[in-house]
Amino acid sequence: MSEPIPYLDLRAQMKPLRAELDAAIARTLDNCSFCLGPDVVQFEKDFAKFCGAQHCVAFNSGTSALHIALLLLGVGPGDEVITTPFTFVATSWAISYVGAKPVYVDIDDATFNLDPKLIEKAITPKTKAIMPVHLYGQPFDVGAILEICRQHKLPLVEDAAQAHGAKFQGKVIGTFGEISCFSFYPGKNLGAAGEGGALVTNNADFAKRARALREHGSTVRYYHDEIGYNYRMEGIQGAVLGVKLPHLEKWTQARRRVAHRYHQLLQDTPLQLPLEASFAESAYHLFVVRHPRRDDLKAHLDANGVGCALHYPLPLHLQKCYASLGYQAGDFPISEKAGRECLSLPIYPELTDPQLERVAAVVKDFFSK
Repeated sequence: MSEPIPYLDLRAQMKPLRAELDAAIARTLDNCSFCLGPDVVQFEKDFAKFCGAQHCVAFNSGTSALHIALLLLGVGPGDEVITTPFTFVATSWAISYVGAKPVYVDIDDATFNLDPKLIEKAITPKTKAIMPVHLYGQPFDVGAILEICRQHKLPLVEDAAQAHGAKFQGKVIGTFGEISCFSFYPGKNLGAAGEGGALVTNNADFAKRARALREHGSTVRYYHDEIGYNYRMEGIQGAVLGVKLPHLEKWTQARRRVAHRYHQLLQDTPLQLPLEASFAESAYHLFVVRHPRRDDLKAHLDANGVGCALHYPLPLHLQKCYASLGYQAGDFPISEKAGRECLSLPIYPELTDPQLERVAAVVKDFFSK
């Protein structure tokens, strides 16, 4: 058998940066700046500039950033937040953490993103925000959803955890909503050496309060103006992200090259390939294909040394943890069908043409039998 192709190869990204990363981490250790500190501050400035935002507040995870975003908007018990059932659960966790109710809307069959045509009928007097996800690195229809937000005077929170560097109508994701939240989990397009997240905004008051909330509700040590949280980013993560951020645009273009090559190699197969919307420039965090025999295809890829993954096999409205919301199978048929059919193929900047050709060959071998 040929050399296995991993679903994700973080070593390939880290190796050429190792000396620079070692120096940055050593500087953090020498300075003993373990919680927040100068490396985090510098990364906040640099990432805000990258997103075209005025403020960036770094957190210990993207989940924490989403939680704080809803607190800043005053969302609380009894309120409702409209979101997607087809994403990682952290989006809904943030809604639950503030005591609000996730209200799900089905997705667009082609892009996997929240379907703007279905949002308005889900709005009630209890709705306090709309929080879509730029899923798999593909921007949602920002223009259509922003118009709904304006008509109903609702804030937009962008869950951009998978969309670092993605663009809507040529503009980098991050400033279309009142607040946008990112994750720097290691497997993300911009990943830390552990957990990390950020909130970006053009609202100075939001940024100021977010900095206090992440540090136990405190702006002066041992004086606490409100109940806060221990959501600080570690200094080492700020150092690592500071080294990696200058490479992000290059990596994004490399991901787009991989996706383009997949389209060329797989266009004649029965797979449904990812659709990049006309208004979007995807960051291709994931390359997700669809087929009714997904599980058989996954087993074939696994058996032939090609890594693959499922994102996401069980939509959130059917998860045991949200049974109390009262949703049933069939409520969001497009999300449920996607959960049965979606399969993520390897995608990362360092994938070579021979590796991509081998992935395609294994896929075609499955359909030839």
